Amino acid sequence: MANEPAPGMGEITGSVLFYSQPEPLNPQTHGKLGLKQRANPFAFAKVAHVVPLNVTEFALYALSGPVIFIGEERMPAAVLGLNAGQNMFVDDDGAYQVGVYIPAYIRRFPFVFANDQAREQLVLCIDRANELVGENPDSPFFDDKGEPTEYTKNCMQFCNDYEVERRRTESFVQLLKDLDLFETREAAFQPMNPDGTPGERQLIAEFFAVSEDKLRTLPAEKVKELLENGALAQIHAHIMSLTGWDRLIAIQLDRQAKAQPQAANA
Repeated sequence: MANEPAPGMGEITGSVLFYSQPEPLNPQTHGKLGLKQRANPFAFAKVAHVVPLNVTEFALYALSGPVIFIGEERMPAAVLGLNAGQNMFVDDDGAYQVGVYIPAYIRRFPFVFANDQAREQLVLCIDRANELVGENPDSPFFDDKGEPTEYTKNCMQFCNDYEVERRRTESFVQLLKDLDLFETREAAFQPMNPDGTPGERQLIAEFFAVSEDKLRTLPAEKVKELLENGALAQIHAHIMSLTGWDRLIAIQLDRQAKAQPQAANA
């Protein structure tokens, strides 16, 4: 794990959501740069309806929306919207909805760790293409001596902590796999026709979730183990969060209803 900004521009591999031009942070290239502070800095996050979520964030996000597992790796994710490319919690000005938990994956931007193949380690990078990164910043990356500022050190520590939690999350998911607790689930919505009859069922998403039936049939010693290592609390937070699909659907329907009169008057 990297503890200092990279001294050079090693070959960086991998692609990460939100980051279009990641560069290893170093004083030679970025000595005059820093972050421009804005009251509403989350415009970049408007293009994602799901983002990775670490296991320690399950209970925090459960009050805002569903926590699901996706892909072959069963990666935990926070559902931010019902339509691809649309985060329903961020407005056009880049403001995040008050009271909604912002995942650490979003809060660490524009910083991120990336693989440096030449050094076989992770190096701290910034997204150079982001409009918040530039000269005459409010929060410089380096001081006059080329040393990381306190701001940069804090961001580096945040990314270090994120990496620790990411690995802990991988262990948590592997535990669920070993216990065969996953099942395939669907989120769907059934609208009402104008005459009051049920309309056609609309599939919103397919995902993986912990099966409550499988959880109930676990041997007592396995349940005790999950309780003692804290995994059971996170599992319950995930299960409870799935009611958040109804919240997202209600928000979407409300916005559509409010937009219809505007469209008619246009």
